Amino acid sequence: MVRRVPVVLLAALVVSGTGLAGETPAHWRAEGRRELSRTMAALRSVDWSHARNVILFVGDGMSMTTVDAARILAGQLEGRPGEEHELSFERFPFVALARTYNTNQQTPDSAGTMTALATGVKTRAGMLAVDGQLLRRQFSRTAEHALPTILELAEDRGLATGIVTTTRVTHATPAALYAHTPERAWERDGDLPPAAREAGMADIARQLVENPHGDGIDVVLGGGRCWFVPAGTEGPAAEGCARLRTDGRDLLEAWRSRTGGAVVFDAKAFRAVDPATTRALFGLFAPSHLQYEHDRKRDPRGEPSLTEMTEAAIRILSRDPDGFFLMVEAGRIDHAHHAANAYRALTDTIELSRAVARARELVDPKRTLIIVTADHGHPLTIAGYATRGAPILGLVRSNDGRGLPRRSPSPDRHGRPYTILGYQTGPVRFAERPNLEQKHVMAPDYRQESAIPLPHETHGGEDVPIYAVGPHAQLFQRTVEQTYVFHVMLEAWGWGASDGPVVPKRPPRSPRR
Repeated sequence: MVRRVPVVLLAALVVSGTGLAGETPAHWRAEGRRELSRTMAALRSVDWSHARNVILFVGDGMSMTTVDAARILAGQLEGRPGEEHELSFERFPFVALARTYNTNQQTPDSAGTMTALATGVKTRAGMLAVDGQLLRRQFSRTAEHALPTILELAEDRGLATGIVTTTRVTHATPAALYAHTPERAWERDGDLPPAAREAGMADIARQLVENPHGDGIDVVLGGGRCWFVPAGTEGPAAEGCARLRTDGRDLLEAWRSRTGGAVVFDAKAFRAVDPATTRALFGLFAPSHLQYEHDRKRDPRGEPSLTEMTEAAIRILSRDPDGFFLMVEAGRIDHAHHAANAYRALTDTIELSRAVARARELVDPKRTLIIVTADHGHPLTIAGYATRGAPILGLVRSNDGRGLPRRSPSPDRHGRPYTILGYQTGPVRFAERPNLEQKHVMAPDYRQESAIPLPHETHGGEDVPIYAVGPHAQLFQRTVEQTYVFHVMLEAWGWGASDGPVVPKRPPRSPRR
């Protein structure tokens, strides 16, 4: 769990005339040479060999400002000013920017953007792994407009596959890897309109379990157990569920019968799983979404962290001699932003950084392409000319005419303090701004103000970053369409272009040892 941010300002570290202690002109020249050396070393070590494994990390809603603010917060939690800190994936040698629009929206949603990442084709907002020639909720033509996904292509070629998320495993981002549907909200059978059910349309949970590619998804870890078991179910599978499936299907038992894998519902059972002997693993640790990282250890049944789930998935999948594809989503960054709660958005981003760092430790760097990106951004801003080292979750305190920190928070035009972080849209706007206090705005439950009052904060339409390391990572160097990520993953495996379903080029998957 991320510890609480200290309220004490870091401005005491400022030294008159030179900034932070030690930051002399020689320091900055050495820093520039160090960055240049890192870049040149990355270019000299360009790797055109093919990858065995691909890991795609998605920070849902992780805008560039989210990365910036999380970086500062992470550094401040370690007792430093923060601006100079680096998250684990910021050390990756290759970076690009992705344009995130949907075919019908300038500011996108997660279903359309993850479809772009997963299939190499942009589509309408709200639709999963179907092309934009289909209208939303137009279920009768789903099959003819379905798009092959990177996970399905990996299964068809005999690789092991996995999904890790802090949301429901049927939520938009993970679902775009295995479900083909014109409506992201059709997560369980009761969500389908009667006409769609009568026409044989499968809900998203059912599509996960009945996925026809390869031998099915090998590792699934996240939330949403209520979507998989029928009414009348008792015990941990149905605990906390207000609604269950109405079709009588026990999808967890169907998955277990197909894969011979283990199904677990809490952290204790999860940590008892031996990756060396587990064929496949399905973990559903909450009725719906998992807790935010800040709240996770207060969960009554216990939940594993994103880092723990990532490690377990890699240890199980890496036993496959043909390689693996894994998608890891820090999904609740997005939810915290929608609530205008920057604290939880940033601490979940820091946990994503930990998961990425652990993944790098566990894989062969010469055989594994790791990509870290976002599906879309959020209109979070850093503003107000705050002094160096000011707590990123706190109030703006600017510098005086000499360039030294002022003693008091900087006022708005009405003489009231304001926060460094704020949202363009969101649920918090005051008719008359209150006299904010530092300890109040830095609390985990504080929700930042917004310029435009709306019931929920909205997505942003800006480009999002892509960080990459490993074979073919050097292909990420410029501003690209979001669909480009899919094609780089194919190229890294040496599979070339894919315009339709792939006929397996390898024999069925070798038995795991």
